[in-house]
Amino acid sequence: MKIRNAEHREQILLQMTPMIDIVFQLLVFFVFTFKIVLPEGDFNIRMPSSSASEVSQPSETPLLKVRLRATPTGELARVQLGDIVLDGQAPFAQLHAKIRGMIGDAAGPGATEQEVEIEADYNLKYKFAMNAITAITGYIDDNGQQHKLVERVRFAPLPDAP
Repeated sequence: MKIRNAEHREQILLQMTPMIDIVFQLLVFFVFTFKIVLPEGDFNIRMPSSSASEVSQPSETPLLKVRLRATPTGELARVQLGDIVLDGQAPFAQLHAKIRGMIGDAAGPGATEQEVEIEADYNLKYKFAMNAITAITGYIDDNGQQHKLVERVRFAPLPDAP
């Protein structure tokens, strides 16, 4: 088969200038729309080790123990701070108020050394543990200022699973 007009073939040239312009426009768009988001949860959390023989280092400040008890369906049954049972409509708000009263808003050197141990039931839903961590670690005031209360949170080893 013979190709007609082989002499009059058009040569396709790629225009690089418009391509480079588009790339720079996209780059500028992404740079201007990029928003830096603060990390939501930067907690100093220590999970229990798998071996029960390992004992944690004793601290100079007393260890605050928070117990989260669950119903058989995994819902929150009770929150306890030491020997104080926090019940009612908003147990995590009560927990936050108690921790804030113990630590104080000065957030001096004692606040960074204070450690809280959370002992949660095996079948407790994850959201309740996160609510407890949120109540313990700090708050944001009306001006958007972040106030830290307790930075060191650890979980108690679980007893044998049911």
